[in-house]
Amino acid sequence: MKLTLKIWRQKDAFSKGKFVTYPIEHISPNCSFLEMLDILNEQLIANDEDPVAFDHDCREGICGMCSLYINGRPHGPDDAITTCQLHMRKFRDGATIVIEPWRAKPFPVIRDLIVDRTAFDKIIQEGGYISVRTGGTPDANSILISKVHADLSMDAAACIGCGACVAACKNASAMLFVSAKVSQFALLPQGRIEARERVKKMVARMDELGFGNCTNTYACEAECPKLVSRSNIARMNREFIAAKVL
Repeated sequence: MKLTLKIWRQKDAFSKGKFVTYPIEHISPNCSFLEMLDILNEQLIANDEDPVAFDHDCREGICGMCSLYINGRPHGPDDAITTCQLHMRKFRDGATIVIEPWRAKPFPVIRDLIVDRTAFDKIIQEGGYISVRTGGTPDANSILISKVHADLSMDAAACIGCGACVAACKNASAMLFVSAKVSQFALLPQGRIEARERVKKMVARMDELGFGNCTNTYACEAECPKLVSRSNIARMNREFIAAKVL
């Protein structure tokens, strides 16, 4: 495959960035998107040019690090995948591919395609955990949990914190991420002990960090690589109202 890449280049958080065009050839359609960027970087290094900086880790769709905005979509032109799971066969030969970092005030660009997503970590620090003493390993059946609630909690816990929901939202809302982290505990008896304080603290921190309000367009759900449901947002709103009233 022969491609034209338009990539956002930015030296650091304080420099002005711009798009730079790179032609690239002999790319296999079975190549992953990140492998294609690796090939580009090898060529840039061979020509004594700075390689393109981008985040990656597991390359298995688990860690959420490979967060790129590709041709106007978080993680590119496929559904329910991360960037590392995207393959070049999704693009036509001769295509022009525009590659950008997430565009959100709470996710400032560090360099090129890398953004600072510690805002998510700060939200988790406010209450995305259970601090009760569990003692030794309990018997699996000592606390009865319905399969419905267990499944819903597991679905919410599938969120990998990649930030695609924020990137997809025109208000840069983090509601889907926060609601997933609230829901995974709110649905289980172990999480009910701190439920009221958890949701109030996490929502307050989300607002403090500059994330916008939910747009109700559900672009977040549409672009989530782990198919986290928007029903979690409704659950978080109910939890928040109850915590404020009771």
